[in-house]
Amino acid sequence: MTAALGAHKAGRRRLFLPFFLPAVSLYVLFLLVPTVATVVLGFTSWAGAGDTPRFTGLANFGELLASDSFRFSFLNTLLYIVVGGVGTFLLAFLFTMVLRDMRGGKTVRAILFFPNIVAPVALGMFFGIVLIFRPNRQGLVNFVLESFGIDAVKFLAPENVTWVVTGCLIWASAGFYITILMAAVDRIPPYLYEDADIAGASPWQKFRNITLPLTWDVIGVAGVLWTIGAIKIFELVFVLAGPGTYSPPIQSWTLGVYVFDRSFGTAGSPEYGMACAAAVVMIALVSVLVVMLRRMMRRDSVQF
Repeated sequence: MTAALGAHKAGRRRLFLPFFLPAVSLYVLFLLVPTVATVVLGFTSWAGAGDTPRFTGLANFGELLASDSFRFSFLNTLLYIVVGGVGTFLLAFLFTMVLRDMRGGKTVRAILFFPNIVAPVALGMFFGIVLIFRPNRQGLVNFVLESFGIDAVKFLAPENVTWVVTGCLIWASAGFYITILMAAVDRIPPYLYEDADIAGASPWQKFRNITLPLTWDVIGVAGVLWTIGAIKIFELVFVLAGPGTYSPPIQSWTLGVYVFDRSFGTAGSPEYGMACAAAVVMIALVSVLVVMLRRMMRRDSVQF
């Protein structure tokens, strides 16, 4: 028996490297190496092929801080993370409370999840058609507003498009987080809610004292997923705010759009050093926010 157990462990050890090395090689090649290269290039001035990177120290980061376009990009990205996150999770919590006791809740959950599988470019084109307002044509929303005697709104103007994108994000992302939270709610023993019903608890009391504590760890993971996803927003802004061929007005930029513009959208030579510096800021920002979020959400696990 002992010999057979030893042979089994030896066989597992022999299989470890053949499975481990390909995975770690891909991780190093496609994640660690590009990340290190991005950090290094962030301290250089480089125009791409045919040009040699020149070390410039912190000059790129100083230029970022003095740039209006970067300031708009940074603040808009924070707005999407905070305002979009609050709106998405409020909507997810609301549907979680409603769908838990609703007949056909799984079907509704699947319907709500559907916008999340649609490509962001397609969502942007859809909302652009519905919301667009120009002097010679208008979208469905403005048609409805004008039918009630309300002046049409330039939804896609640079000063308004950030809020339109925020609304699109909430609408498109809520279904994904509803699905995650509902999966966590499904594992809560039903007798806890039955006891709460007998005690005369309101839906809000059941949510606050049962659902929220017992899904806290899942909410923390969902918050991290939202933060990582929101900091990379690009397609919706590019489609809704831009003409589709070059970068949109700087008032609507995000950090992702800034990196794209410095890499491919600038007039003349690309500025890969600036693009990499902005990417380094993205890495630092998401790292700080994720660590803060994990610390804020840390608590002892609840057994049930």
